Amino acid sequence: MSTIALLGTMDTKGVEHAYIADLIRARGHEVLVIDVGSLDKPKLAPDVTRAEVAAAAGVDFEELAARRDRGESVGTMTRGAPLVLSKLAASGRIQGVISLGGGGGTAIGTAAMRELPVGFPKLMVSTLASGNVAPYVGVKDIVMFPSIVDIAGLNRISRELLARAAGAICGMVEATVPPSTDKPIIVASQFGNTTPCIERAKRILEEAGYEVVVFAATGTGGRTMESLIESGMVAGVLDLTTTEWADEWVGGVLTAGPARLEAAAKAGIPAVVSTGCLDMVNFGTRESVPEKFAGRRFYQHNAQVTLMRTTPEENEQLGRILAEKLNASRGPVTVVLPLKGGSMIGAPGGAFHDPAADAALYGALKGGLRRDIPVREMFCAINDPEFADACAEELLRLMR
Repeated sequence: MSTIALLGTMDTKGVEHAYIADLIRARGHEVLVIDVGSLDKPKLAPDVTRAEVAAAAGVDFEELAARRDRGESVGTMTRGAPLVLSKLAASGRIQGVISLGGGGGTAIGTAAMRELPVGFPKLMVSTLASGNVAPYVGVKDIVMFPSIVDIAGLNRISRELLARAAGAICGMVEATVPPSTDKPIIVASQFGNTTPCIERAKRILEEAGYEVVVFAATGTGGRTMESLIESGMVAGVLDLTTTEWADEWVGGVLTAGPARLEAAAKAGIPAVVSTGCLDMVNFGTRESVPEKFAGRRFYQHNAQVTLMRTTPEENEQLGRILAEKLNASRGPVTVVLPLKGGSMIGAPGGAFHDPAADAALYGALKGGLRRDIPVREMFCAINDPEFADACAEELLRLMR
């Protein structure tokens, strides 16, 4: 039997949360109700009151309630709920969390869930779940469950969907998680265009006794990898696919933000870094590409993904950016360059093969690096076996 936290505005969504609570208890679990409402009396009696949540944010609830400012109330609960929920999880009082909400409830609920560790069961039933959920999920494993209808009472549609949501959170806490290994962790960045390289390097590192966790370089993947590095769980970094910086600089859709490449440098974790897929910027459908890029070289990866080749000028700036980020490294780092191309389609014969653009990238990167950061240039493409072998062996050397 587990205890599942039920977090929400128990004044406006109390009936719906009570329905969820009954379904969870019917499965044999306990419920701990956290009220983050602020306007009317709660329709479901809380175990943690709204006053306690406000106090966690340093706010007197009576004064807050007297002002009846919904925006201020949501802001207060968004600050207090993460502190309350994370404390309950850390003390072992709860083993999962579910929340129901519209705009305000989703903001509060997901803010609290983002404070919980990866792997902790967290489910948000939301009217916003079918749109862009990146601001709500961040880099955590929050399950966004579309409510389909507004959370405004129980009806034949909401009853079924909420029952499924209750079953989902119960299943999450009931799931048996295989025991983790004691192997040290290496993180690696990968794109479809660098998959053969990472797969081969991964096998070498695993044979050496490491657990390799691969992240897709899709913006969210890069941010999540940086977050894991910051957590202190990582022994080494194989960051061969730094393509997210092309999207950040040029204006693509898969940017990981300006802090990409900073976590390992600041933590002093051994790293091997390359320029994988910096030859491309990512967009959606061909029609979604901004007009300012008309006349550029494109490659239709699939119906939903359009790739644009970076220019020598853009590559030169990207080389400078990578050098600046790596120059902050406190630990050992090696740069390995694939002189014949940094992606499948950037290799000889590929649609993006452009030696001049690659030369601009490599020249700016080498010219901007600290003199004590070694650069290994290899006359091969990034997916050639010898490149993967060299990168894996270099990371093992640095970690030793």
